[in-house]
Amino acid sequence: HLSEQVKRGSLDPVDITEEMVSAHLYTKLLPDPDLLIRPGGEIRVSNFLLWQIAYAEFYFTDVLWPDFDKQHFMEALTEFAKRKRRFGGYDSEDGK
Repeated sequence: HLSEQVKRGSLDPVDITEEMVSAHLYTKLLPDPDLLIRPGGEIRVSNFLLWQIAYAEFYFTDVLWPDFDKQHFMEALTEFAKRKRRFGGYDSEDGK
């Protein structure tokens, strides 16, 4: 773990890179999600995959998880398909 290396003095915290953090996550062999679906009416991520969802699109729905079915999933995918993904960048049209 990076924290153990820092504690031992074998790693200076200023030398920690994004790539190093990513390489030490449990999800390191998986791609980052493109879409995060949050059911149940909560508009928060509850510290879920915070590092990995930096550029994910969020879809919030009031539907509770036990009731979330194929139709709701397709609605989320349809909404996702309409979005213009910028991956943290600005829209070239308005500079925002």
